[in-house]
Amino acid sequence: MPFKPLKRRELITLLGGAAAAPAVMPWAAAQQHERLRRVGVLMGLLADDPESQARLAAFAQGLAQLGWSIGQNLRIDYRWGAGNPDNMRTHAAELVALAPDVILAHSSGAVAPLLQASRTVPILFTLVSDPVGAGFVKNLARPGGNVTGVTNFEYAMSGTWLELLKEIAPHVKHAAVLRESAIAAGPGQFGAIQVVAPSLGVDVRPVDVRDAREIEREITAFAQAPNGGLIVTGSPAASVHRDLIIGLAARHRLPAVYNSGFYATSGGLLAYGPNFVDQFRQAATYVDRILRGEKPADLPVQAPADFELVINLKTAKALGLAVPPTLLARANEVIE
Repeated sequence: MPFKPLKRRELITLLGGAAAAPAVMPWAAAQQHERLRRVGVLMGLLADDPESQARLAAFAQGLAQLGWSIGQNLRIDYRWGAGNPDNMRTHAAELVALAPDVILAHSSGAVAPLLQASRTVPILFTLVSDPVGAGFVKNLARPGGNVTGVTNFEYAMSGTWLELLKEIAPHVKHAAVLRESAIAAGPGQFGAIQVVAPSLGVDVRPVDVRDAREIEREITAFAQAPNGGLIVTGSPAASVHRDLIIGLAARHRLPAVYNSGFYATSGGLLAYGPNFVDQFRQAATYVDRILRGEKPADLPVQAPADFELVINLKTAKALGLAVPPTLLARANEVIE
């Protein structure tokens, strides 16, 4: 069953009021025999994005199940990058200056500036495709530094997106691959798609995702040629601009495959990838272990626990596509 995003007021209540938490009462500290611990969170999305709310609610719930209560033995400081690399660098420095016990980093775009700011503060990442290739960890089994976390997928899986695009839209001969070249995952995902493209008879071209104006210009230009389709790879900037991307795909009648289910629930045609909400729940277990004294260097990088295929039949119908029964049979969720 898909995770139901909390309303803003419910989320604020659960998370303890975002950046500020009430001071711990003396009786509570005495009862728990613990000092107030501090966790930083650097998100690549917008604060009011329902997907942000769902992920952070899962993170807070996971911590609560492990005995961490915001305002009693835990404080969480949030910063929001909104898909902007400059924002991420500024907020990374701010969080490190707060001297937290651990920082949760959402995506490669958060990990890189955090490592520039500190090689000692423990950092736990989510949604990073290749932490070894990016230089964040020495290897997956023994990270060896101040960073560990949960990967979202291997680059080889990126080829699956193109295979799915051809399966749901066999007429596609050209695909624009939206990627964020400023993070390590961007070129890596595109490279994996390039490898399988010749065998599927598809020409692929990269489209950088930096701002709304560039996205609209590039997709509009690409759509002028017939038999085109889109692949939206893992990218904080693409997540921030997903309504624009989905709207452009619909306007220009471009079949599109996305990297996570929340795109399909927002109106995208088809999505395949890990459950990112579950990744934040997974992350809570490692934050707990770090707060209790374990070191990131000794905690193996985890793989995603669950992948999901989501198909939006309403969008398929609007594009005049008949979804193959074999593809429907494999879907975890079908949106009517």
